[in-house]
Amino acid sequence: MTHIDYYFSLISPYAYLGHAPVLALARETGSRLVYKPVRIFELFAANGGLPLGQRAPARRRYRLVELQRARAQRGVPLNLTPKFFPVDPSLADRCAIALCAAGRDPAAYMDAAFRAIWVDDRDLADRAVLAQLLRDDGHDADAIFAAADSDAVGVSYQANTAAAIDADLPGLPGYVLRGEPFWGQDRVEALREALVSGREPFGVSAN
Repeated sequence: MTHIDYYFSLISPYAYLGHAPVLALARETGSRLVYKPVRIFELFAANGGLPLGQRAPARRRYRLVELQRARAQRGVPLNLTPKFFPVDPSLADRCAIALCAAGRDPAAYMDAAFRAIWVDDRDLADRAVLAQLLRDDGHDADAIFAAADSDAVGVSYQANTAAAIDADLPGLPGYVLRGEPFWGQDRVEALREALVSGREPFGVSAN
């Protein structure tokens, strides 16, 4: 079975916009998603990105246009100025790692977490909010929190970040197929073409 490394942070609106499409693509092609939450600001620092507040005004304005365009294209609700943004996404991200480590599929939890911040104006850094999201998806919130706070999950979080940096992903979401990086929710269609065609991966050493 072909696997796709799926790099994301639950604070990213673009990861939210790409979540349902990449899930659908995996189902369509029989591929397996390997979920890899990332420390987004460390990725930015390493590969040339900037947190929103440090970007030039034109880039901040263009982001709002791009989000409206993607929202319409994907047909999903998205609040352009959520009440709780930015917040620290690390616990929410680590919960996704903990779910994977426990052999659970994190996709539904991720969808709920994305919607919590980008649709419902909930605080993704609030443990009570995350506990409710986990319980609503049938998980033992206390057990997941205990795992999420463990050294092992912290090591995985850092390793995912290092892998995303090494894959040359400038931001999130990122999808890596056989070593070829695809950056952004608007690259899901390009990822599909690569999967369906079975072509050789593109790389920086190609002529």
